[in-house]
Amino acid sequence: MKKTQSYTPEFRSEAVKLVLEQGLTLELAAERLAIPKSTLANWTSAAREQGQKMPGGRSISEIEAEITRLRKELKQVREERDVNKKGHRVLCQGHAAKYAFMKAWRARYSVETMSRVFSVSRSGYYDWLNRPPSARDIEDERLKVAIQAAHKRTRETYGARRLQKELADEGFDAGRDRIVRLRQELGLRCRQKRKFKATTDSNHTLPVAENLLGQEFTPIAPNQIWVTDITYVATLEGWLYLAGVKDVFSCEIVGYAMGERMTQALTGAALFRAVQQKRPPPGLIHHSDRGSQYCAHNYQAILKQFGMQASMSRKGNCYDNAPMESFWGSLKNELVHHQKFTTREEAKAAIQEYIEIFYNRQRRHSRLGYLSPAVFAQQFMKTA
Repeated sequence: MKKTQSYTPEFRSEAVKLVLEQGLTLELAAERLAIPKSTLANWTSAAREQGQKMPGGRSISEIEAEITRLRKELKQVREERDVNKKGHRVLCQGHAAKYAFMKAWRARYSVETMSRVFSVSRSGYYDWLNRPPSARDIEDERLKVAIQAAHKRTRETYGARRLQKELADEGFDAGRDRIVRLRQELGLRCRQKRKFKATTDSNHTLPVAENLLGQEFTPIAPNQIWVTDITYVATLEGWLYLAGVKDVFSCEIVGYAMGERMTQALTGAALFRAVQQKRPPPGLIHHSDRGSQYCAHNYQAILKQFGMQASMSRKGNCYDNAPMESFWGSLKNELVHHQKFTTREEAKAAIQEYIEIFYNRQRRHSRLGYLSPAVFAQQFMKTA
């Protein structure tokens, strides 16, 4: 014969407290006490019917009302916390920005909660909601569309200052602070920057050249100073090495080459491409680091063949080749760090498109008066 489990009155009372006083569900309380849920449900129902008094002389109905109130307050606190977290950008802005946020999120959060967090009145919000849009509001909406399009077109890399120049060329005359505000309302951000490592190997016995620049990057015309360097890009097939040559005057990448190995042939291919495209006059300063690819006798012979003056950075000083380091930073932060390349060919295609189309012909450079290298060079040739 099956033996019936018996429980003491004290145990029953404490079990009921878990449900009625502490607010646990029947399932959770039964699991915690290792008793059948139906048994606990019977005890709880009996306690309600008997109007059992809990500690402090409160009835079960009073305790349940208190639990309901606390749950409501907890929900309200959590909602306020979420609104504060999502809307922190508009906390210090005007009423219009706060009302716009409230309109966008009213399906998820109550107007009462958002009004309390933003310290605005509900009546003011509803007045704003029913008010016909002003000319300024209509212009802001048009400008938002233009900002979104420009943000996408510039590959999410432009800050407010460069974006202002981009919009001005599109016929939208807007102040920088206004653009900042509208970008915040749209939730637009530039791609985050990341650090990258250098690839220079200067542990060799090859002769090095004197630093002719001394960090004075001040040419007055194209093809006077070229800087060059090597970097690498990760793919699932292995490293892809990229050698580049940059004209300091116009910021244009005048030559580049990519390959599986970091060799003198790679740097030589980049240099030949630059010479083929630009045909520089003798006397051009060719600045590089002390890597073995640039110190090699064959590479130095090429420089002499084209009448170039060799210049090299001091050991361990990246600032001596700052213009080229700047380009590597742009390439990595605007393209490489935001993609995963399966093959080297895939990486080559993306990098080639970035250099030829975006960097040289579209990307605005603050040093060039927010013009692209191609436009800057064209304007120089017209006035030269």
